[in-house]
Amino acid sequence: MEILIASAIGFMTAAGVYLTLRKRSFAVVLGMTMLSYATNLFLFAAGRIVVDQPPVLRDGVTAYTDPIPQALVLTAIVISFGMTAVVVLMALGAFLEGGDDRVDLPRRERGGADR
Repeated sequence: MEILIASAIGFMTAAGVYLTLRKRSFAVVLGMTMLSYATNLFLFAAGRIVVDQPPVLRDGVTAYTDPIPQALVLTAIVISFGMTAVVVLMALGAFLEGGDDRVDLPRRERGGADR
């Protein structure tokens, strides 16, 4: 199971880096989302989930599940959703203003209006 989780994290990280380095803004947004998913999976896997154990320490219980990684992942999901919405709106604004979603073209080579 560990090799499956490690492979999934590695694949999502590689895909996220590849997409982030593309020249289209939509691919950059997808790449950042993939990196966010890979980070969340890494944090969740680092928590060493223990089956059938309470999340807090009680009297007489010596083993427990650490709730910190789960809380970190939930917080990261909320933050990444908000940041993805902001980046999508910025990319949409750049597309509407420039007429293209390429991030490397100078304004004079775009099809949009010059100012």
